[in-house]
Amino acid sequence: KNYSPISPHVLVNVGGNRYTFPWSTLEQFPHSRLGRLRFCTTPEEIARLCDDYDETCQEFFFDRNPTAFRVILNFLAAGKLRLLRELCAVSLHDELDYWGVDPGHMERCCRRRMITRVEEVAERERKEEEWRKRRMVLKKSPIVADKGYRRLIGILREMVENPHSGLPGKMFACFSVIMVLITVVSLCISTMPDLREEETRGECSQKCHSMFVVESICVAWFTLEFVLRFINAQSKLAFARGPLNIIDAVAILPYYVSLIFEVSDESQEDVSMMGGRGYLDKLGLILRMLRALRILYVMRLARHSLGLQTLGLTMQRSMREFGLLLLFVCVAVTLFSPLVHLAESELAPFASTHPHHSFSSIPASYWWAIISMTTVGYGDMVPRSIPGQIVALTSILSGILIMAFPATSIFHTFSRCYQELKQEYEQLWKEERGAELAADTQGC
Repeated sequence: KNYSPISPHVLVNVGGNRYTFPWSTLEQFPHSRLGRLRFCTTPEEIARLCDDYDETCQEFFFDRNPTAFRVILNFLAAGKLRLLRELCAVSLHDELDYWGVDPGHMERCCRRRMITRVEEVAERERKEEEWRKRRMVLKKSPIVADKGYRRLIGILREMVENPHSGLPGKMFACFSVIMVLITVVSLCISTMPDLREEETRGECSQKCHSMFVVESICVAWFTLEFVLRFINAQSKLAFARGPLNIIDAVAILPYYVSLIFEVSDESQEDVSMMGGRGYLDKLGLILRMLRALRILYVMRLARHSLGLQTLGLTMQRSMREFGLLLLFVCVAVTLFSPLVHLAESELAPFASTHPHHSFSSIPASYWWAIISMTTVGYGDMVPRSIPGQIVALTSILSGILIMAFPATSIFHTFSRCYQELKQEYEQLWKEERGAELAADTQGC
């Protein structure tokens, strides 16, 4: 039996809620699910597009989200597609795909929020899938080879990569954090004036020797940890591309490079004695620069710190907001720098009596504008004229507003990232706890 719409209106039941609207509403959207339903002529074609059809009442039933359908129906009727606050962005994205509505019709702000949320969920699912695969590999490796190096590699991989794996993993993570803290303290102590004077004179007291021993022990531990991670990595290329692994390499290499330079320094000291100490001074400058890179060890705490991981994820997801903040600051600085220069150089009544004032040029005024708008205010450059102070007040107030606009969005992103990572840690802990209980049950 062929079907043809007799009534000029269509009756749709979505999740128990009935909606009636004219068929003419779908004329502008012939490729949507409802638009294709209008031209169905057989029950088989109708069954492919809806979940059920009551021929007596000519009612189409869809087992879908009624809240999302109201948004879509409003779009079909009025041409406005927006994301409601009470509606899940991921759910709306799935509903738009089901009903055949292009997300490009959505308002720009709502579309961006929906796509961002969908990408975040997809990234979290990808991480969970990678974690499950890694767990499966770690569980299967002892079965494949109960003896030999593969079992040892599996145990080491579990200990190095997963602090929640048990007591060895927790001890390894704690010891790594302690080594990072010792390195940072050692770096701070090495900049004390007495140690710097000994370095300048080429001497090394007992304190200097002790600092070198502590640094060598820490670097040896970091090198061992880096080598273990590299050996246990399933993909060496992915390991080399990891941001934290790159930071580890950059923080470790300066120690070995400085040792090579010191050996070269000792071998060429006699040769350079006759030709001046220019070469040795350059080597000393290079050594100090390389040693300063040891501060990168602090970034290693991101492996075990939820706060630092949240900060990194927030910066990754808020690049648009950071770019917008930088744009606002650049535009405002470009605007207020010429104004304060004009006020202090041309409009100030005592400009002729102070020829060496700080606002000598527009480029020189950029520093004052940046410091004032970021609410730091060093006070090294201060406008003294009434017009200059008016410009300064305006720039400071503008800086407060400029910093506040993107900061709100960045704060919400930080809060959302923190909740996501916290849930991932809690889920990981529950799964690890469940695996331990299951293993204990099987052992009994």
